Amino acid sequence: MIIATAGHIDHGKTALLEALTGHSGDTRREEQERGITIDLGYRYADLGGAVTLGFIDVPGHERFVHNMLAGAAGVDLALLVVAADDGVMPQTREHLAILALLGIARLWVVLSKCDRVDAQRQAAATAEIKALLATGPYAQAPCFALSSLTGYGVSHLRDALLAEARTIAQDADKNHFRLSVDRAFSVSGAGTVVTGTALSGRISVDDNLLLVDSSGAYQKVRVRGLHAQNHTAETAQAGQRVALNLAGDRLKAQQIQRGNWLLPQALLNPSRRLDIHLNVLADAARALEHWTPVHVHLGAQRLTGRVALLEETRLAPGSSGLAQLVLDSHTQAVYGDRVVLRDQSAWHTLGGGIVLDPSAPTRQRRTATRLTQLHALAQGGLEGALPTLLSTADNGLAPESLERHFNRPQHSWHLPQGTLSKNTASGPRLFDAALWQQHRSTLLEALTRFHQEQPDEPGPDRSRLRRYGLPFLEPAVFSALLDEALSETCIAASGPWLHLPEHQVRLSDAENALKARLWPHLEAGGINPPWVRDLARLENCDENQVRALLLKLARLGQLHQVVRDLFYPEPTIEKLAQCAITLAEGDNQLEVVEFRDALGLGRKRCVQLLEYLDRLGVTRRFGNQRRVREESSLVLRIKTR
Repeated sequence: MIIATAGHIDHGKTALLEALTGHSGDTRREEQERGITIDLGYRYADLGGAVTLGFIDVPGHERFVHNMLAGAAGVDLALLVVAADDGVMPQTREHLAILALLGIARLWVVLSKCDRVDAQRQAAATAEIKALLATGPYAQAPCFALSSLTGYGVSHLRDALLAEARTIAQDADKNHFRLSVDRAFSVSGAGTVVTGTALSGRISVDDNLLLVDSSGAYQKVRVRGLHAQNHTAETAQAGQRVALNLAGDRLKAQQIQRGNWLLPQALLNPSRRLDIHLNVLADAARALEHWTPVHVHLGAQRLTGRVALLEETRLAPGSSGLAQLVLDSHTQAVYGDRVVLRDQSAWHTLGGGIVLDPSAPTRQRRTATRLTQLHALAQGGLEGALPTLLSTADNGLAPESLERHFNRPQHSWHLPQGTLSKNTASGPRLFDAALWQQHRSTLLEALTRFHQEQPDEPGPDRSRLRRYGLPFLEPAVFSALLDEALSETCIAASGPWLHLPEHQVRLSDAENALKARLWPHLEAGGINPPWVRDLARLENCDENQVRALLLKLARLGQLHQVVRDLFYPEPTIEKLAQCAITLAEGDNQLEVVEFRDALGLGRKRCVQLLEYLDRLGVTRRFGNQRRVREESSLVLRIKTR
């Protein structure tokens, strides 16, 4: 069990832990000289039970609240220390608010320095504390009156802590390991050591992790050794104070800052935007305005940024709403993490919230669809939000992203009924079955509409159909949708053209008559057919009419348009491809001059023909040479004749 102190400066937090554990605190020279705790202190003790308790001593001075926040994340129980002679003070209130914002479920009140007051003052201080707690989540918190100096009441608190430790389950959760570093130092003969409270999961010696800093950069490290609750161990788990001896390429303790993260590859998600459900403190000095600059505390990390309110332009004290934190540095949050916001001067706590989306979007963050998603996330966890998230995700949800955002391995999920899993070029995606069927219908409707508008075209290619009918789908998702429709013969393909199975492009009687007149000229021209203008002159007809017919024949696959106004019949293109294959035999190299000499055409025309063969996939250019692509369907067809 991890226990943290909280409370106003000089109310006896450090003395209390010394009385409980027998170990003195404030070991730093400046702390001893000034008589106050400046940074986090850590102590461990077996108070008579089988479980080692970890204690975090936090500073009470208002100037060091940021240090208090760094040590308060991940604790099981907080001891709010209030001196009987002073009673409730400013940092008593602020620390209490912070504990509530961090979601610390258990809080006990310690009324310290009872040896300095009489029974009447002790009763008055107790009443003051009860009034402070009455309207918050800790209204039923027990109160322990004691004196760290005389020992009065200390044994009673110690016995209660031991009993509480036995009731708190120490089984590690099934999620991935996460640790926010609060200290880093070097140990002679061992190397770099980092400490922190394990926020989730398990870690063992020889495990590999990523050490991630606030820039989003990371370094691969290996756990050489570890301590859990101040004892050498092979494995540590969520809820324990952990010290990890790390090994990494040129790893130095001086490079590691408080707030760096240790986590596995599966959780790597550096982000500068967090969507949160924000609560403004009831005793805040003023309303929280949109785009207010703030200090953000998450785990042991402190960042700066701004608050973008998503539903209102301002939040009054005591109110709540959806917001996006736009940070100046990167963090490694997951769903459910608690954040605390302080003002720009880092002097006053403004409020805090729960992370709903650790990879918030940069655009369309206030749309009705997005707000619906965030409200669903605010109501429940992964399973509770999935139906809404799936029904509003046109491109589906990547399981890896969900695992990373919620820190929930996929084997522990319970997917809602009607969830489809589809494989795409970018990996598997989860879809709502009704939404997927809607995409199918939209695809067929778009293709039907295209045929109605362009009856003379065989159909669009893949990219054109996506732009025409479903531009909001990612290419990988659209391809999966289209491939499914093709496999079920809802859509047919003729070369690159997509069409409904019953759709056919037919020539009119006039077009058939003109084709009969033009085709002999194209065949007679061989590898040097006439241009459009020459065909029009030979048959004494309109040039635009000839061009339109030849383009239509090209779409039908009967002609190849090499360049504008120059068309080759299919057999002629196969003959040219055969020539290129023959010339490249041996060393599989072909140059323009060889092709030119073999055909007896001009260099310019030969370059045009070779570039067209490149586009067909018959050849591939490398500098001034070309090589035949053996995998080309046309090459395979020619070689197997």
